[in-house]
Amino acid sequence: MTKWVVVSQVVCADMKRFNRSAAVLIIALAASLGACSGPASNGPGPSSAASYVTDGTFTETMVTDPGALDPQLSIVAGIFEMSFFAYDSIVGLDSKGNVVPQLAASWTTTDTAATFTLNSGITCSDGTAMTAQTVADNINWMEDVNNASPYLGVFLPAGITATADDNANTLTFALAAPSPFLLESLANVPIVCAAGLKDRTTLTSATNGSGPYQLSEAVPNDHYTYQRRDGYTWGPSGATTAAAGLPKTIVVKVVPNESTAVNLLLSGEANIVTTTGPDAARAEAANLASVDVPANLGETWYNHAAGRPTADPAVRQALTQAVNLDDLAKAITGGTGSRATSLAVIPPTTCNYDSVTGNVPSYDSAGAGATLEQDGYAKGADGMYAKNGSPLTVSFLYDSALGTTGDAAAELAVQQWQAAGIKVNMKSMASAQMSDVLFGAGDWDVVWEPINVNSPDQMAGFFSGPAPAAGGANISSVDNADFNNAVADAMTKTGSDACTAFQTAEKALFTANDFVAWAVRPNKIFLSHVQYEYVGRSQVTSLRMLAS
Repeated sequence: MTKWVVVSQVVCADMKRFNRSAAVLIIALAASLGACSGPASNGPGPSSAASYVTDGTFTETMVTDPGALDPQLSIVAGIFEMSFFAYDSIVGLDSKGNVVPQLAASWTTTDTAATFTLNSGITCSDGTAMTAQTVADNINWMEDVNNASPYLGVFLPAGITATADDNANTLTFALAAPSPFLLESLANVPIVCAAGLKDRTTLTSATNGSGPYQLSEAVPNDHYTYQRRDGYTWGPSGATTAAAGLPKTIVVKVVPNESTAVNLLLSGEANIVTTTGPDAARAEAANLASVDVPANLGETWYNHAAGRPTADPAVRQALTQAVNLDDLAKAITGGTGSRATSLAVIPPTTCNYDSVTGNVPSYDSAGAGATLEQDGYAKGADGMYAKNGSPLTVSFLYDSALGTTGDAAAELAVQQWQAAGIKVNMKSMASAQMSDVLFGAGDWDVVWEPINVNSPDQMAGFFSGPAPAAGGANISSVDNADFNNAVADAMTKTGSDACTAFQTAEKALFTANDFVAWAVRPNKIFLSHVQYEYVGRSQVTSLRMLAS
């Protein structure tokens, strides 16, 4: 959706202030879903070093294949999760979400500038040194709109420039405007080594980073294997690969079927599995440790780009009126969820409010037809609407990672849209393909792709600013002045005042039928024989394999 889908990132933040900390792009539901509950294990309390496994193999499952592995050209959940096995960020996050040293040993910041002194002795997987200039080159490459990195405008503020002094081992950023949460955002930007920057084709199916692991085998749609790099000493807060219990090998298995994934978990062939359906009951019966993470599952994106039928506000309103969102929410969550109430639901949420109820049209199939007729559409003998001789036909894409419940909900939506006189061409596609469509050609009208965050400011770039073709993240080309004004107001505030302004911004999206959030569901992550921390993303150096 992890570009995106399924990525779930959870950021432990100071709840007293607004924290941009890791804008989480979760466009599909992947094993990266987590919670900030400290180390998760298959038993109560921390484990002793004596119970750790030496040189073990850690295995997790992933719903869909991540596609090309270049860590700066996609934010599909799978890539975002896997990238930090092999790549470092400039700074890290500790178990409480605080910014800590990683590539950088220290730093100073002002409203519009930041200077970092890097750790010495950092090496890449190809044996070369990670230099300050290489880090600066990474930032400047992502900042170049011609390179179409989805990190720009989400994790990297527009207009940032980087310079380096290799003699002093320092890196300096100049910002075009204040960015109060720059450090928290940088904790989610993977840094590539010099050879990878020089030839990015080498990053498609291999890795070249300074991280704790290196990709050793890539079998698309089957598995990805990583091997530990000994001698790594510059992880978050000085974490090293010499820690007891840190696995020697990491295997990511692509397992689209949840029943199969749970079977692997119960047989000991997988250590972490995320469940979104009834198979969770089997894992629960085995008394495995688990973490519950609520996530928005039902989100409808409308393409506002010129020439698309959904650029017409009346068409968007009719499409929303024509479906029974209560029924769709039950279908897509398998009866385990409820209607969505806001854009940011991943805990710990910085704001708690309901921006949806009363701001999204109620189910009214006849009313949908009336909306279209007022807009100049007429129903033909076949019961379908047309305008000026052109049938109203919309393309509808949804992520295959939504599973069988997603299939059922999509089929129900198409039935209801067509019953209201709107012809729909439906297609399911994998997360990586969806990312290419949303951040690429833009050939779509309606998309179901969940993106989950813990703070509403992390969604702003998806509804404002330039489209991907112009270097932005506004995938549906929304231009809502009320939303933009409310977000601008929110960014000048803190605490509850900021939340109130963001609530106003979200209401503006929903009342204009620019976007619809309609279903939320708790997702359960099960763990077997492993401890693992999730802070913004999985913290690979916190992995500990347990003997029992």
